[in-house]
Amino acid sequence: MSNVCTKDAENPELKEAEAFLEKHPEVQFVDLLIADMNGIVRGKRVDKSVLSKVFKSGVALPASIYGLNIQGTTVEETGLGLEIGDSDRICLPVPGTLTMEPWQKRPIAQCLMSMYEQPGEPFFADPRMILRSVVRRFEELGLRAVTAFELEFYLIDQEMVNGRPQPACSPISGKRPESVQVYSIDELDEYTDLLVDIISSAREQGLPADTIVAESAPGQFEINLNHVDDPVRSCDNTTLLRRVVKNVAYDHGMDTTFMAKPYEDQAGNGMHMHISLVDRDGNNVFAIDNEKPNDIMRWALGGLLETLEQYFAILCPNINSYRRFSSQFFVPLAPTWGIENRTTALRIPGGAPEATRIEHRVAGTDANPYLMMAAMLSAIHYGITNKIEPNEMIEGNAYEKVEPSLPCNLRDSLRALEASSVLREYLGSEFIDIFVACKEHELAEFEQTISDLEYAWYLHTV
Repeated sequence: MSNVCTKDAENPELKEAEAFLEKHPEVQFVDLLIADMNGIVRGKRVDKSVLSKVFKSGVALPASIYGLNIQGTTVEETGLGLEIGDSDRICLPVPGTLTMEPWQKRPIAQCLMSMYEQPGEPFFADPRMILRSVVRRFEELGLRAVTAFELEFYLIDQEMVNGRPQPACSPISGKRPESVQVYSIDELDEYTDLLVDIISSAREQGLPADTIVAESAPGQFEINLNHVDDPVRSCDNTTLLRRVVKNVAYDHGMDTTFMAKPYEDQAGNGMHMHISLVDRDGNNVFAIDNEKPNDIMRWALGGLLETLEQYFAILCPNINSYRRFSSQFFVPLAPTWGIENRTTALRIPGGAPEATRIEHRVAGTDANPYLMMAAMLSAIHYGITNKIEPNEMIEGNAYEKVEPSLPCNLRDSLRALEASSVLREYLGSEFIDIFVACKEHELAEFEQTISDLEYAWYLHTV
């Protein structure tokens, strides 16, 4: 018995839980969170009395969490539902993610979780675990990825009009925004209390959010996260920040959407990611010399561009994702790259050599950040280890110089992913099959649904 007690006392995770409860004696419940295949946060709410037990031995959740479609229904074709008796797996807390939820009216905390097949063996379909396995490949090369996300979102009314969203009214003027005012300070002033509360709540949770700007459409904003040198933590921050944005907005009587394209005639919501690589001494191995990418950066660009079509379904995982793609809204249409060029898929921003990085400009904010990061790092690792050269750099308007060639629908993207030997090697064949099964299930249901437009076009015409 004494040996067990000594072992528990030396458990750093258990110490974290006990220290948190001592610091927050007022806490009543703890939300145990895990991001599913779609990046949607699921989990359990438990009484604080069981928190130490959770940190010591975990909590059971069904493996079918990773076989859910966007509606939260188990896709039996994944083999994670009835075929295995809808059995549980053990989920363990992610150290350093136990925080209070500032938006709650009563004291509730939260903690991220990861799923395990058994102790010490990550569950193959957990996107967070998949990313960890890709990150380890860079450790073998003596490299570490430094990354940061930019997320766009819309503020919308909690009330829909004819089933459609509408921009949220300004708390100051009471007016609904109609014009496009990119980087407008006045637009920020109209929603200042909400936006300040989002940043404050993020900081209370230790999330490095530092900037919000008005974006390219009425009620659209972009929030930026500072770069960190742990890709998994970067995705944890992004997952938790989405939750902050949604909950704080709701407290202000508004709603938000990270849907890729909520309005037909306005810009979609993009999620750009900035990536650089540093060596063991902290040197940026992407550093540009005389405005020309060095070998490692060229090979990284080559890997990202050569395999872009293969991981496109991960960047654009939903049927609605493909409605974003238009040159009118600065969304890339071909695998291109350039220096300080926002018309390309991969942009190398200007600045000091030590800050050199690649900005990946393709994904929508409906993508799962863990899978997005895993796919991009896989492509970079593939490019570097195989010395893949990129295509010619684009100067000027890429939309005019390169014909659109990226997939324009989910079905074509899924076919490319399913056939990709590169992505199967890095992410795992079992996972690829489950991802494709979930998305094909959504496609089938979508295509069997008769839309209002079909009735308008065909009911009395043919």
